[in-house]
Amino acid sequence: MHVPDGFINAPVSLATGVVAAGAVAVSLRGARRELDERTAPLAGLVAAFIFAVQMLNFPVAAGTSGHLLGGALAAILVGPYTGVLCVSVVLLMQGILFADGGLTALGVNITIMAVVTTVVGYAVFRGLVKLLPKKRRSITVSAFIAAVLSVPASAAAFTLVYAIGGTTDVPIGQVLTAMVGVHVLIGIGEATITALTVGAVIAVRPDLVYGARGLTAPLKLRVNGELVDAPAAEPAPVAARSPRKVWLAGLASSLVLAGFVSFYASASPDGLEKVAADKGIDAKTEDHAAADSPLADYGIEGITDSRVSGGLAGVIGVGVTVVAGTGVFWAVRKRRTSETSPSSVPENV
Repeated sequence: MHVPDGFINAPVSLATGVVAAGAVAVSLRGARRELDERTAPLAGLVAAFIFAVQMLNFPVAAGTSGHLLGGALAAILVGPYTGVLCVSVVLLMQGILFADGGLTALGVNITIMAVVTTVVGYAVFRGLVKLLPKKRRSITVSAFIAAVLSVPASAAAFTLVYAIGGTTDVPIGQVLTAMVGVHVLIGIGEATITALTVGAVIAVRPDLVYGARGLTAPLKLRVNGELVDAPAAEPAPVAARSPRKVWLAGLASSLVLAGFVSFYASASPDGLEKVAADKGIDAKTEDHAAADSPLADYGIEGITDSRVSGGLAGVIGVGVTVVAGTGVFWAVRKRRTSETSPSSVPENV
């Protein structure tokens, strides 16, 4: 789904850049309400995990592959505003360091891959959890359905952008049918990864899943024949509830996926690449401005062994993304803290 340079003309690329910048600005403000001292480093980890899993293209049809977009996953784990920022950080790292996704198309990619998937995914998720029983299984089922729908929604959004600013004359109806059709299949893979990941975190630390907050029904006790709410349990000490183990496990998983498992990913073109080649959308594709990057195409310049080259590039990508993401989210968290500190509150006269 990474749109390269040359697919969309300059005016529409600029317009989507404005939309993306606005969405990021709104998300920076909204993320202040979602992040706390525990979730800020976890948000950086979510970005790194999405980077790693996006390296794992899986086959979906003859000659076509797909990979995680991650918007629904990020929104459910750390919140919709923070989710937009997570995917945006990943796209920025991919575009600058790995020449994946055009730089002039960065606004397009953030709009369709970060904003659309997160907004659609989280809206569907919240709607479903309100209808389903308040159980952990309902969270994973809702996450699965939300992720499935977020991917074709992103494909439809790309088709809309292409209809307005595409650089080739291609029947839009054919593009829409092809894009949505293949991305429904990719959505099933996305949903499986999302549900498994959300389910795994819920199993060990449900308190760290943003989408699961407030969904646990209060414990009831029968007193004199009537059901009453049980007293709230005392919260566990901060040290006992530290997310450090989850963070380390997530980082280790990301490094293994990017550094080792990625070697076995499908080499087939992804959904957008396949449709672009079949329909002629890629006729005016431009060379990437970072094509000479030493990490371009997820390899290390000068290393001839593809397994070692790709693995090291993946490990570097995870490291850079987790550092950049954690830095952004800690800064957002500190901004919230400074705004709500006693010294920042004006005194009554």
